[in-house]
Amino acid sequence: MKPIDQVQDTCTNIRNMEIRGAGRIATAAAASLRDFSEAMQPQSLDDFNSQMKQAADILLKTRPTAVSLSNAIRMVMKYDAQDLDSARQAIALNANRFIEISEKALERIGQIGSRRIKDGSVVLTHCNSLAALSVISTAHKSGKKIKVIATESRPRYQGITTIGMLDRMGIETELIVDSAVRSVMNEVDLVVVGADVITANGTLVNKIGTAQIALCAHEARTSFIVAAETYKFSPQTILGELVTIEERESAEVLADLSRYSHVRVRNPAFDVTPHQYIELICTEVGAIPPEMSYQIIRERLGWEMDEDCK
Repeated sequence: MKPIDQVQDTCTNIRNMEIRGAGRIATAAAASLRDFSEAMQPQSLDDFNSQMKQAADILLKTRPTAVSLSNAIRMVMKYDAQDLDSARQAIALNANRFIEISEKALERIGQIGSRRIKDGSVVLTHCNSLAALSVISTAHKSGKKIKVIATESRPRYQGITTIGMLDRMGIETELIVDSAVRSVMNEVDLVVVGADVITANGTLVNKIGTAQIALCAHEARTSFIVAAETYKFSPQTILGELVTIEERESAEVLADLSRYSHVRVRNPAFDVTPHQYIELICTEVGAIPPEMSYQIIRERLGWEMDEDCK
C-alpha cells in the first residue's frame, strides 16, 4: 500500500461515517497525517512539504461542515522545519499533542458540564456526541441518579450508538424517535448536545434535528447546553464566511428513489441553532455564554485576522 492510500482510506471511512463525530474525525485526521509523514519517502524537504499539503487537502474535502477537521489539520500542519527529520518530528509532535489535548478536553468538559446536572434529573441528548456523553457519564459516576432520553437521530441512527454506550455505563435510558421530542420535553430538566461547528457569534451547527430540539426546549423553558471542545469553534466565521451545510446521499433516506418519477430527496446532515436558544457552551476552558465564542476563537485557537485560514 502506498502511503497516500492510507490517507485515502481514512477519507473513505470519514466520508462513509465509519469514523463519525466531529471529535473522532479530527483525531483520525491528525493521526492520518502523522502516519503519512512517517511512511512516505520524499526526495527533498520541498517534496515532503508538497506531499503533506496534498494529503491535508484530500482530508479537508471529506466533510465540508466539520470545522474540527480543518482546525485539526491546521494545527498539525503548523510547522517550520529546515530538514526532513525535523519536519517529520514536528508533524508527529503536533498530531500527538492534538490527540492528547482532545482526550483531556473531553474529561474536562465532563467535569464542568456535569455540575449543571442535578441529582434526579432527566437529560435529553441528540445524535452521538462524545463531549455530551462525557457530561452525562461524569454526572452518573459522581453518584447522581439520572435518566437519559436519547433520540434515534435519523437517517443514520447515531442515537442507537448512544443508547448502547449509555447502557454499558448502567444509565437508565429511553430511546425516542426524533419527532417525539416535543412530546417528552416537559419531562426534561436539561438538554445536552454536542457541536460540529460554533460560529463567532455563538451560533451552533450540529446534527440535523438539533435546531428543532432547541426550539422545543426554549418554548418549554428547558435549559439547553452545548458540550464542545474549543477546536470546534470556527475562525473563518470571523471574516463572515458561511458554514457549508453538507448534503449527503439520498439513499440514506430512501434506498430506491428510481421507483418515483416526481420525487427528489433532500438529505442535509446538519442544521443551525441560533445562539439565543443556547444557555451555555461547556468547553475545556470553562462554561461560557455563546456571546464569548469570538473570544475563544481569538485567544484559544491563536488565530489572527491576517492569517490564512483556508
